[in-house]
Amino acid sequence: MDGQQLGPAVIVSGGVAHDFPATSAELARVLTGAGFTPTVTEDVEAALTGLAGGGPRPLLVLDLLRWTMQVERYAHLREQWSISLSTEARAALSGHVHAGGGLLAMHGASICFDDWPGWRDLLGGVWRWDRSTHPPLDGPVRVTVATDRHPLVAGIADFDVVDEVYGFLDRTDDVVGLASSPHGGTDHPLLWAREVGAGRVVYDALGHHVPSYAVPEHRRIVARAARWAVGAQPDGGPLG
Repeated sequence: MDGQQLGPAVIVSGGVAHDFPATSAELARVLTGAGFTPTVTEDVEAALTGLAGGGPRPLLVLDLLRWTMQVERYAHLREQWSISLSTEARAALSGHVHAGGGLLAMHGASICFDDWPGWRDLLGGVWRWDRSTHPPLDGPVRVTVATDRHPLVAGIADFDVVDEVYGFLDRTDDVVGLASSPHGGTDHPLLWAREVGAGRVVYDALGHHVPSYAVPEHRRIVARAARWAVGAQPDGGPLG
């Protein structure tokens, strides 16, 4: 990286079916290398409502899987992990982005906050239990990178990664895929970047586990995404 210090990053972590302590710690290492000062919290409400406090806006990173859990197979986990954001948290998150804040949402974030229609509008795409799927996590998948579409992916080659390939998400019409992988007979966007109000949002559907971040191309994309989200120039140095 270029040594530029870009300020704080708040990683909101936690949930089911993933080793979030490990992935959030790895994200913190990536963000530190990209010029941020990251902190990790599992207090979703406090982290989001705190965005309304004024002052410098941190990069907000969502590495979590928290939703209302109305799907019956998750009933035994509802008491600990289900969530419905308060009106204040929704307003603070939306206001953070619209006022110029950066948001980097990883992997399971598209499943979160399922009782809030505004989350789709903010993120650009969400999981729907009646249509969205991913293949089993049983081997590497090929990710095709659209290197000519955005600075986040310029010069990054296609790569293989062992990860969950989310597909058939409910996306807004303006989403332009920057990386994709096929299953179910079609290609699925795994990465997009968009401007919302005065702010910037990146969604990266990869990141199920730590090995995903060990792939140099993916690690580079995450670092670039964080920097782009706060208006900094993405890094153009060698992979690593």
